[in-house]
Amino acid sequence: MIPTGGPFGGPPGSTDGGAASGRVPPTLRILPGPKMTKTDRVCVGAIAGAFGVKGEVRLKSFCTEPTDIASYGPLSTEKGDRSFRVTLTRPVAGGLGARLSDVTTKEEADALRGVGLYVDRARLPSLGDDEFYHADLIGLEVRDTGGALLGRVHAVHNHGAGDILEVAGAAGREGLLLPFTRAVVPTVDLAAGRIVADPPEGLD
Repeated sequence: MIPTGGPFGGPPGSTDGGAASGRVPPTLRILPGPKMTKTDRVCVGAIAGAFGVKGEVRLKSFCTEPTDIASYGPLSTEKGDRSFRVTLTRPVAGGLGARLSDVTTKEEADALRGVGLYVDRARLPSLGDDEFYHADLIGLEVRDTGGALLGRVHAVHNHGAGDILEVAGAAGREGLLLPFTRAVVPTVDLAAGRIVADPPEGLD
C-alpha cells in the first residue's frame, strides 16, 4: 500500500523509519504493494476486473487511505502505453468501484483485469530521513554485520503484526524472513544497493 500520512506520518509510497514518532524500538515501516519496480514510477493500485455492466471497474488501491488513489491525476499502465483518469464511485468488497476514462463497457473493463496503475515518482511527496519507497527496496543486496551475503530482497509482507522483508537466499543459503526494524535492519544504503541485517538468533 502507498501510505498517505499513516501511523508514522510518512508520505505516499514511503517506508517510515518512525524517527519522528519517538517510538522505542523504532520500526522501519513498509507498506507493500505488488508490481512495484525500481523505476521513476510507483504502482499505486491495480484493476481487478469489471464491476457491473456499464464499464465500471473494481479497483484495488495500495494506498493507506484507499481513496487517495484518485488524487494523483492520470494513472498509467506499467508500459506507459495507456493512461486513465480515475473517478471513484463506491466502496465494493475487496476494493473500490471506479470509472476509468475511455472505459465504457464491461468487456473493456474485464480486458484490463490485473493491470497495474502507476504514478510518476515526481508527483509523490519528497521523502524524509529514514523513509523509503517500497520500489527502492526490492532487489537490494542483504549482508550480515560481518559482510557475508545473505541474499536479496525479494518481497515485502505485512500480515498485521509488522513489516517483513522476504530475502531470497544467496547460493547455498536458505531464504530469510526479516522483521523490518532498526534492530534487525540497522542500515539501508540505497546508493550502494545494500541492506545490512542483524538477524535474530535462529534466523541467521
